[in-house]
Amino acid sequence: MSVNNNTIHVLQDQKWVSIPWKKLQVGDVVKVEQDGFFPADLLFLASTNVDGVCYIETANLDGETNLKIRKALEKTWDYLTPEKASEFKGEIQCEQPNNSLYTFTGNLSIQNQILPVSPNQLLLRGCSLRNTEYVVGVVIFTGHETKVMMNAMNVPSKRSTLERKLDKLILALFVTLFMMCFIGAVGSAIFVNKKYFYLHLESSEEGSEQFNPRNRFIVFLLTMFTLITLYSTIIPISLYVSVEMIKFIQSTQFINKDLHMYHYETNTPALARTSNLNEELGQVEYIFSDKTGTLTRNLMEFFKCSIGGEVYGKGLTEIEKGITERSGLKFEENISLNALRERGFNFDDARLMRGAWRNEPNPDSCKEFFRCLAICHTVLPEGEETPEKIKYQAASPDEAALVIAAKNFGFFFFRRTPTMIYIRESHVEKMGKIQDVSYEILNVLEFNSTRKRQSVVCRYPDGRLVLYCKGADNVIYERLADGYNDIKKVTREHLEQFGSAGLRTLCLAYKELHPDVYESWNGKFVQAKSSLHDREKKLDEVAELIENDLVLIGSTAIEDKLQEGVPACIETLQRAGIKIWVLTGDKVETAVNIAYACNLINNEMKQFIISSETDVIREVEDRGDQVEIARFIKEEVKKELKKCLEEAQSYFISLSGPKLALVIDGKCLMYALDPSLRVMLLNLSMNCHAVVCCRVSPLQKAQVTSLVKKGAQKITLSIGDGANDVSMIQAAHVGIGISGLEGMQAVMASDFAIAQFRYLADLLLVHGRWSYLRICKVVTYFFYKNLTFTLTQFWFTFQTGFSGQRFYDDWFQSLYNVIFTALPVIIVGLFDKENLYFVIYVLMSTLYFYLTLVLVPIVALFGDFVYQGVQRWFFPYDYQVIQEMHNEIDDTSRTQLLEIGNQLTPAEARSHAISQLPREISKHTGFAFDSPGYESFFAAQLGVYAPQKAWDVARRASMRSRPKNGQKK
Repeated sequence: MSVNNNTIHVLQDQKWVSIPWKKLQVGDVVKVEQDGFFPADLLFLASTNVDGVCYIETANLDGETNLKIRKALEKTWDYLTPEKASEFKGEIQCEQPNNSLYTFTGNLSIQNQILPVSPNQLLLRGCSLRNTEYVVGVVIFTGHETKVMMNAMNVPSKRSTLERKLDKLILALFVTLFMMCFIGAVGSAIFVNKKYFYLHLESSEEGSEQFNPRNRFIVFLLTMFTLITLYSTIIPISLYVSVEMIKFIQSTQFINKDLHMYHYETNTPALARTSNLNEELGQVEYIFSDKTGTLTRNLMEFFKCSIGGEVYGKGLTEIEKGITERSGLKFEENISLNALRERGFNFDDARLMRGAWRNEPNPDSCKEFFRCLAICHTVLPEGEETPEKIKYQAASPDEAALVIAAKNFGFFFFRRTPTMIYIRESHVEKMGKIQDVSYEILNVLEFNSTRKRQSVVCRYPDGRLVLYCKGADNVIYERLADGYNDIKKVTREHLEQFGSAGLRTLCLAYKELHPDVYESWNGKFVQAKSSLHDREKKLDEVAELIENDLVLIGSTAIEDKLQEGVPACIETLQRAGIKIWVLTGDKVETAVNIAYACNLINNEMKQFIISSETDVIREVEDRGDQVEIARFIKEEVKKELKKCLEEAQSYFISLSGPKLALVIDGKCLMYALDPSLRVMLLNLSMNCHAVVCCRVSPLQKAQVTSLVKKGAQKITLSIGDGANDVSMIQAAHVGIGISGLEGMQAVMASDFAIAQFRYLADLLLVHGRWSYLRICKVVTYFFYKNLTFTLTQFWFTFQTGFSGQRFYDDWFQSLYNVIFTALPVIIVGLFDKENLYFVIYVLMSTLYFYLTLVLVPIVALFGDFVYQGVQRWFFPYDYQVIQEMHNEIDDTSRTQLLEIGNQLTPAEARSHAISQLPREISKHTGFAFDSPGYESFFAAQLGVYAPQKAWDVARRASMRSRPKNGQKK
């Protein structure tokens, strides 16, 4: 790989030396600079940041563009310079290489101490360094033993289902060809007989051995080869050429140039990277989709909030708009002209903007709310310290949205040091007054999936100690102080409203601390932080001691902006019978919120949630016995799968049961994919209308896709936009890459590339369906024409004594497939759209069909009336000439002529009739005529061609009817 030729700084002889990635070895000490990629799995030793922290971007692993925090062990913070790093001597004991991105177990033996190493000290290959000048680390795993490489899959060779079936049909035709030739050869061996002496079968001439009755076996063999040549047209060799030509044109001209799949903002058209899978798009039954960057824009926006029991913020979310539209109601969005719009901030309520919150009934609550947003976070500011130009780097887009909201409310966070946060506060003491306030950060109690909250202990400039806390509503409510029941009740109602609108909610609370209480608690915190065993557990226990008796401030509501048209696209695909699964590296709450936002899950569905975040599993994990943990979780997963499957089957039996949805996290999924539980998971998933898999690794995404692909034998499609989706894209029958913000890795590994998820409906339901129907018609057309052509020859063989006589001309037989029947089948494969009977059915179901049925005869009769009138009015000459010539003929002379004619010989009668005609010489025969009709008749007698005229035919017809009129008289 060319990426392995990139260089990295390695410590050699107390200096940094650049060497290629491919020459790295386990134990090398390396230096990675800002914006650089980690060349291997590294143990984080030191950082240029004072507190041993670095920020990494894991887009290539989990698709998230948000920054993640990694912190080095305090014992290794000094190994930053080449001189100090060369003094590093230690031993790392860790687990064997595996593909789990979110777990790591190991110990570092250094200076006669054993320090536990967790995923927080691991820098994985594929991640990049952000907001840090450089870091120093030691190589743990290299090459194919790194976690990202162990999540990679071999690139498969994809062929469509129709092509594989076509191969089997061709084999069947070969068998049919052999049987036809065998029948003809046996018939030829039986037919040759001495009694057909006149055929000279026993002749000694060259080539006569083929039908010599004395050696029937030779006759059989030679006739067999003759008939193989004769019947070879039954094998549609040109079918593959025609199909490939049709697919190529479908891809390059129809898919690539479809303006309905062209994204104007990024100037990105749809791209078919292969033409082998066009018809496969029309057979997709399961779609596996990534979340971040695929369903969403990866853009969180502060939308609404609740402060002191009052809701602030106007507007409707995308879910509310969809519900309103489906119910047939109309909605109007009243957007204030003074509303501020910024990336991450979509809030519209003049009561809080530009210092107007000072006039609210609860200004103190508003002030604490805004300060909590501006202080309780781990965001890093970048750029100029002005509200217009500053940029925030956050561990999650939610945090960035909250800090941006605080900025717009007048509490501008503009600078951070390891121990201080600087806020530029507006309108606090006096309207229009701006002051920079510094808050000392004493402790940060970080967010994790167990705590589901984050707290910061800060000291005000006046010495006041305050703890700010934000987290999930159920976690915060459990730790609130007694009293304030009215605010609690009203805020809970607001949270339910926000949740039903698809908004991501957080509760904010605070607590003032007494200095003595804080000092006592801080000693315990420092002791837990320096603990060598069960550090995380002890820190959580210490946090519980101070995160109590909180005062509720309010709640925030953030909208995770979906890509345009995602809910409508998913609804359309579901109506087409396609099931959609979401496979994401996000936590359960985030993934479920997005599933609600895009209408994949709704409140009417019965949800099965299989999660490892339960109290029972946590108790077992706290014991630290890995074998016991694995056994227990597997048993719990088996129990949950069995329970959910039984309940799902009971709903399936009762036709009136609700639709089902399954939510499962990555840890449980790892055990559910075990061969002993795989079938149970598949059966449960097949009964569910929607499936959401959370905290899954790239390899697990591919395993889930392969489970449905091979286990259920269904056509699958995977769609994603990041490097973490490559394995999933390659595992499915059809892989779709979205050219988004996370690079082009997914596009390069995909079969088709689009710019937005909503284009998937056109790609599948228009191009996929048309391609599938057209290719099927092409195949059946080929088989029909080749079988018809060959079977005619086969039946003719029975009439020729099985001699192999050709029924068709040699050139015709050779060019039948190549020229004579090539173009029609290509036209069908490119332009045919619908079945004729289906078109008729659709037409008959509309009012226009019956209006046309009534109006067409009327219009036809009216048109004929107009035509006859115009012809009589503008071209009366033909009718007048015929009428005048008809009146000039004398009935008496005609009768006499006939009587005389009866007494003459035929030659005399003809001569007499000619003599009665005007003496005008014909240019063809030399006879005299007054009628072109007679002229053409006699000219034909002499072998000369003279064309007739239409009006002359009318004249002769009228002259033949005159004797009858004369007889009546």
